[in-house]
Amino acid sequence: MDFVRKLGASTLKHVSGMGLMTVFLVKTLVYALTPPFKVVSFIKQLRFIGAQSFFLIVLVGSFTGMVLALQGYYNLNRLGSVAFLGPLVALSIIKELGPVLAALMVTARAGSAITAEIGIMRITNQIDALEMMGLNPFRYLVVPALFAAVISMPLLTSIFDFVGIFGGYLVGVKMLGVESGTYLGEISNHLDVADLLEGIYKSVSFGVIIAWVSCYKGYYTGTSGFGAEGVSKATTQSVVLASAMILVWDYFMTALLF
Repeated sequence: MDFVRKLGASTLKHVSGMGLMTVFLVKTLVYALTPPFKVVSFIKQLRFIGAQSFFLIVLVGSFTGMVLALQGYYNLNRLGSVAFLGPLVALSIIKELGPVLAALMVTARAGSAITAEIGIMRITNQIDALEMMGLNPFRYLVVPALFAAVISMPLLTSIFDFVGIFGGYLVGVKMLGVESGTYLGEISNHLDVADLLEGIYKSVSFGVIIAWVSCYKGYYTGTSGFGAEGVSKATTQSVVLASAMILVWDYFMTALLF
């Protein structure tokens, strides 16, 4: 009976947590769709999530394209299909690797910091102070992060796609000897608008997930523990949960929508 009791308690705890997360998202969307909007907080978050992630995205994107081109060349060479190296790199990055890897990088860099910042505000009673002054913490802390993530992710993903394809070009054309016209021409022949839209839709949804999970874990830091330990646990949980949700949601979007 002890085992059954513990199993039931654990199940109820997780179901309750899922419900609380859903309510948190609904409240965030309600406040996001009703004025007033905190423009200064939004610009600050846009700079933090978007602009300050630029160099990380460029670095990861360029080497992702290089690795894809290197691996793809030797595998396609076995089949006598080296001409399709460009579409292989472009489609892999635009449809899948670009949105997913960009989202994981932003989660690790910006999402963890958002959780830690809001978590510290929670344990130092700054959020309670906002409420005491009649200010809504969702409007000041959560909604700006949501808007910034939703706007930043498609832009960062586009940068990731561009530098990834260019990295593949450097390896495939400059190092391995694939014809430049073949590499670029086959991309234009096999890439269409639907592929671009798929990457955009995914990146927007990933932005919602990053902001949602990061802010939720920071806002309810007290449920993970107290003091610095609670903030560290909440930050770790935020990165793990957001990364897992991105991968799971990516599968469902690919399987059901595309």
